[in-house]
Amino acid sequence: MKYMSSCCSWASFFCLFPFLLPLSLAISLSPSARVPVQNPIYINSSCSSKTYSRNNTYFTNLKTLLSSLSSRNASYSTGFQTATAGQAPVRVNGLFLCRGDVSQEVCRNCVAFSVNDTLEYCPNEREAVLYYNECMLRYSHRNILSTVTYNEDAISIMTNNANISETNQNQVDQFRDFLWSALNQAAIEASDSSRKFYTRKTSAPQSTLYLLVQCTPDLTRQDCLRCLKKSISGLPLYRIGGRLFYPSCNLRYEVYSFYNENATRTPPPSLPPASTPPQQQLELPPPPRISVKGRNTYVIIIVVVVPMVALFLLFVAVFCLMRGSHLLKVKTPMIIIIHVHLTIP
Repeated sequence: MKYMSSCCSWASFFCLFPFLLPLSLAISLSPSARVPVQNPIYINSSCSSKTYSRNNTYFTNLKTLLSSLSSRNASYSTGFQTATAGQAPVRVNGLFLCRGDVSQEVCRNCVAFSVNDTLEYCPNEREAVLYYNECMLRYSHRNILSTVTYNEDAISIMTNNANISETNQNQVDQFRDFLWSALNQAAIEASDSSRKFYTRKTSAPQSTLYLLVQCTPDLTRQDCLRCLKKSISGLPLYRIGGRLFYPSCNLRYEVYSFYNENATRTPPPSLPPASTPPQQQLELPPPPRISVKGRNTYVIIIVVVVPMVALFLLFVAVFCLMRGSHLLKVKTPMIIIIHVHLTIP
């Protein structure tokens, strides 16, 4: 009986398994089962001296702009979006920029969080920029779109208090020179990319370095590179970590990993071609075009499958006939021999 009950239980499990698997997947993928996204880390903010009143049209346009940037249809997948609300002279231009390695959900949460913080940090200023660890939010009455900004009032610098060495100046010089070269190379890579974003892990003379540089994607290559180079020159490169934020670009370096390496992996650069004599390219005929839409799919399947099935059935029929004729040839002499033995008496 125990064996029978065990078999029944296993049979019930295998019968219910096709239904339990989709149910478990649906529960695991449901929004309620996901790990909640943590609040973004606030870094700094900058507000202009020009103000507006709450009953002004500028405030209405600002609310429209912030609502557009934090809507569900915003470009969180790309991590960057610009928007404009109203007409001059009360027009508002704005944008958000998420760090290039964060997920779409983290980007959305950071933008929504920063929108709610604008009235707290810059309650009635016409121009503001808010920096977070995961994103940046910016708006202004001026044209800030596709325009590089070096506003010193909006700069934010953070450095580690520890130096690479307190006693060995030679180590400090080696580290500074290596870091300067690595950051400039990263700036070139970022300015050449469409996302204007680049990360790099490299081995410095004293430790492993993690670099991250980024510009707003609406900048030209020249403006992005210029902004990043200005950021590099503004950092004390003898510290073991530091970051600098401009409204148009930002960079960071640490001796520990601070970004998602899996989300920032890029294929290795292709090797330069070997110096071999040029070969003549052969012009191959184009491959046959096969339509896979509509009725053509079924026509191709029928044309290919039906002859195969027919050949298989023909083979089976021939095999059966040959097998049957062979059996008849063997059994017939046996019947005759038995008949002869029975009729002798």
